[in-house]
Amino acid sequence: MNRPEIRLSFAPELHLFVAPERRGGPTTLVTDGSSSLGHVVESLGVPLTETGGLLVDGREVPPAHVPLPGESVEVRAVARPQAVPGAPLRFLLDVHLGTLARRLRLLGVDAAYESDDIGDPALAALSAAERRVLLSRDRGLLRRREIWAGAYVYSDRPDEQLRDVLGRFTPQLEPWTRCTACNGPLQDADKDAVREHLEHGTQRTYDVFAQCMLCGRVYWRGAHHSQLQTIVDDAVREFGAAAA
Repeated sequence: MNRPEIRLSFAPELHLFVAPERRGGPTTLVTDGSSSLGHVVESLGVPLTETGGLLVDGREVPPAHVPLPGESVEVRAVARPQAVPGAPLRFLLDVHLGTLARRLRLLGVDAAYESDDIGDPALAALSAAERRVLLSRDRGLLRRREIWAGAYVYSDRPDEQLRDVLGRFTPQLEPWTRCTACNGPLQDADKDAVREHLEHGTQRTYDVFAQCMLCGRVYWRGAHHSQLQTIVDDAVREFGAAAA
């Protein structure tokens, strides 16, 4: 059986995933004649979550397409902003993205996160069960077929990670409305009602409080507030806040 030879080219945004010799333009590849195009693309290092379309001889095909001899394949990058149809925009982050999870929650974005490593199968199943976009820097995790939707986080720096996610998905920002510890909603709290949770110095110094409706954690504008406010201000300035 002859093994089909095809030509592939990758969008510049995808070059970091592929070997250097495939970054300069169309290159040839001999396939096994039975694997899908989606499998071929992922075998070369590109998660399908990062592809914005697979074009064969100029026409878009599904990942299940089996390449034929002589076909020219163009692998496009995902469009930004990226629409996620079918469910409210919610995220699930793997164990390595704790800082990003807390910053998304600070901005009021629904971001589920477990500090314990529950494993790739459990994360993928949770993404499917709760219809959450799985964020990860693990390409193998993003290749799992059971995930509902996923996205590769391109940087290892939290500030760049936040801009990446906000720019790609443009979630509505509602700062100071979520618990950064558990993702639950915050509500204004009377000082007397939360007094038992406060140190004496905090009781003397602050009068405005909020409390998580799920875990009970109490928040106030403490020593780190200015640093957090800068994160909020920068995000709102660039990406906008939800309408009141």
